[in-house]
Amino acid sequence: MKFAKNIQFHSIVHHGGPYSVSGYNSKMMDFSSNVNPLGFPGIIKKAIDYTKIPTYPDHNSTKLKQALSKYLGMPIANITIGNGATEIIYDFCRAVSKSKALIISPTFGEYEAAARLYGAKPEFFATLNLQSDLEQFIQKIPKNGLVFVCNPNNPTGELVQKQSIIQIIRAAKAKSSLVFVDECFIELTQSPNQSVIGLVKKYSNLFVLRSLTKSFGLAGLRLGYAVGSKNIISILNKIKVPWSVNELAHQAGIAALSDKTFLAKTRKLVESESKFLINSISKILGFSCSSSATNFLLIKTKQPASLVQKKLLRKNILVRDCSNFRGLDSHYIRIAVRTRKENQKLVSALEAIS
Repeated sequence: MKFAKNIQFHSIVHHGGPYSVSGYNSKMMDFSSNVNPLGFPGIIKKAIDYTKIPTYPDHNSTKLKQALSKYLGMPIANITIGNGATEIIYDFCRAVSKSKALIISPTFGEYEAAARLYGAKPEFFATLNLQSDLEQFIQKIPKNGLVFVCNPNNPTGELVQKQSIIQIIRAAKAKSSLVFVDECFIELTQSPNQSVIGLVKKYSNLFVLRSLTKSFGLAGLRLGYAVGSKNIISILNKIKVPWSVNELAHQAGIAALSDKTFLAKTRKLVESESKFLINSISKILGFSCSSSATNFLLIKTKQPASLVQKKLLRKNILVRDCSNFRGLDSHYIRIAVRTRKENQKLVSALEAIS
């Protein structure tokens, strides 16, 4: 049997999380997963109806789309739902033309993997600060192609200003290119108003990805959504795998969106704990902590990242080894912002291995 060449050369992207290393146990603190440090909203526990498990879920995600429509102030026709944001990345790349794709380096690895799998040709723009290199980036936008922007960017935590993203969108439109803006972490920043999600009706070449997984701590249920033009959304809904979003995820998503205070509490915690971590880690010899707009921090290490990870695992702490991020060398780790008690244990562990 012959398989498509793109599949034969497809490389699986390795991420953080408890199953990224061998020997993970329930006593370990996971700083490698960038999920909400408060977990998930308590309202979800009461909202889940387990009697629905034997029933097929609504393949159109009607009620969840209605909740998102109200939450975003966006028509249902402009919204699509996915089994996690990553599913939507792959559906998007499968749907668009097999053209050039401009991708920042370093950034989330699934853009490159999905683009290559479906025949696009990635081109990379190396930067740790897109805001400063904006003009050069815009000059690299291909004709009839794709542009991927993670905002705030994973793993750097940089949040590019809304007006700068609009510049990218306009420049891409002039070249008949689509702009894929990943805003999975923007609700956990202090500036969620920098989102461009409300501009999809103005710019037909704009597609914005979001994640209930990150914002509302639903990593185990997998739930993402995206907003785009009616044309793009219609195409994605046609190729979407039937019933990919399960019933419990639907219920959890609807309940999470109804909690009016959860994200505000999260942002307050992330702000204070980010300051604590940056101030504390910057004082430790051999570790240089970058600023971040969101709930994770990129740290440059004097020791190899793999060694740092191994030493911390012995102390029941898991951090993300960033060696496999294109554009970063073997001396970077990423940590998620967690609660003060957990963050103090991480700082103490880093001091002990420095």
